Order: sequence, then C-alpha cells, then structure tokens
Amino acid sequence: MTAAAKVRTLTWIGLATGVIGALLIAFPTVLPAGGPWVQLALGIATLVLAFRARKAGIADVPGFDGRLSLAAALLGFGVVFFAGQVAYGILAAATS
Repeated sequence: MTAAAKVRTLTWIGLATGVIGALLIAFPTVLPAGGPWVQLALGIATLVLAFRARKAGIADVPGFDGRLSLAAALLGFGVVFFAGQVAYGILAAATS
C-alpha cells in the first residue's frame, strides 16, 4: 500500500467513525444501554485515525493537503467532548 493510499484510507475511516459518533450523539435513543461509552470509543478512534493520517501524510506524501484529516480530528474532538460530558454525568451519579 502506498503512503497516499494509507493516508486516504485512514482519513476516510476516521471521518466515517466520526460521523457515526456524531449521529449517535444527535440520536441518543438508538443505543439506550452503553450509548455514551460507544460514542466515547468512536470519538477516540476518530482522533487516533485522523492524527495517524496526518502524521503519515506530512511525513510521506509530497504536497500533502490535510484538510480532510483535520476535519476528522475536529469531529473527533466534538464527539469526545459531548460523549465525555454524558459519561462523566453517569459516573458522577453512580458515585453519589
């Protein structure tokens, strides 16, 4: 697999996981049990994939334009932020 193909694959998979996480945040009743934890895992996966794509693109692809991987990273931060708030609320309620 060439470096450009690797970057493209990581970026699109990262965007897909971010969109799925955002959809689960928008429609939380789809996964009633364990929903915030799935959303949090999808957000973290999005961040990992996006930053791996950016790292590989900057290092190995001449003329790399990282706007899509940057968009995936921003989407991942949003998913982690909103899912993290709900997860923290669940943990705080369980400990009090």
